[in-house]
Amino acid sequence: MAKVITLFGGSGFVGRHLAGRLAKAGHILRIAVRHPESAKFLRPLGEVGQITPMAADLTVPASLPPALAGADQVVNLVAVLHEKGRQSFAALHVEGARQLALAARAAGIGDFVQVSALGAAPDAEADYARSKFAGEGAVRAAFPEAIVVRPSLIVGPEDGFFNRFGAMAQISPVLPLIDGGRTLFQPTYVGDVAEAIARLLADPEQRGRTFELAGPRTYSFRQLLELLLKEIGRKRLLLPVPGPLAWIQASALELLPKPPLTRDQIRLLRRDNVMQPGALGYAALGMAPQAIEPILPTYLDRYRPGGRFAQSGRA
Repeated sequence: MAKVITLFGGSGFVGRHLAGRLAKAGHILRIAVRHPESAKFLRPLGEVGQITPMAADLTVPASLPPALAGADQVVNLVAVLHEKGRQSFAALHVEGARQLALAARAAGIGDFVQVSALGAAPDAEADYARSKFAGEGAVRAAFPEAIVVRPSLIVGPEDGFFNRFGAMAQISPVLPLIDGGRTLFQPTYVGDVAEAIARLLADPEQRGRTFELAGPRTYSFRQLLELLLKEIGRKRLLLPVPGPLAWIQASALELLPKPPLTRDQIRLLRRDNVMQPGALGYAALGMAPQAIEPILPTYLDRYRPGGRFAQSGRA
């Protein structure tokens, strides 16, 4: 049965993949974003009129009800990795999520999915992770049946990890290993995350639960960069960077309009990002997540010497 589903932050990395799956299933989608023009590229994923960008801002509570009116379900995908102006962790991840959950409850929404992050915890060192945990609590207080999804490092064509370091490898002979590159990750494919959310929306039995979406293999930060370099055919020095030095560098970089690294991201990179024992994950949804090795060649070829259509070599 077709439903009306509002995706807040639906033009982002996960949102565009989720929109494609939900549109294919026949649902009517509203893409709630601050700038609707930026979401028009999603319209071809559905039939005429099936996908509608709408103006909404989590920091402006009055903008939320129009995007929710008549909707059956809502997914909150809004997140930022660095703070800028009104777009702070507290404003978006906590208060914005709270206001959206309250508005969804008032609108009679049946299902609410809050996309958080693996590693969200009240005692996390990183402000990002603490704010994500606080956002979960704020949503559940207003909408107790909300489903919380905590993805690990997400991999795919528009990801912020492999693309960032791939671009860096094009111009720099050195890639940094924060704290020696020992931090552990369980990266997961964006298509699997989108499929998991779609299944959660289709199953009322999952209401009120928390899911940790982690890939099938664990890698150290060093191993992930080694995978990258192998795929793009480049030899680069992987240089261990002590925490204090990385902190100084990030202090300067975070002053840029689009900082490649911030001090809070340094905190994130110093804490293992793996699924907790006993947590619900893909298996509870009848899914076997894909390994990342077959995914990387589908988009990292752009960073090879000579570009996308060059033969893979070493440079």
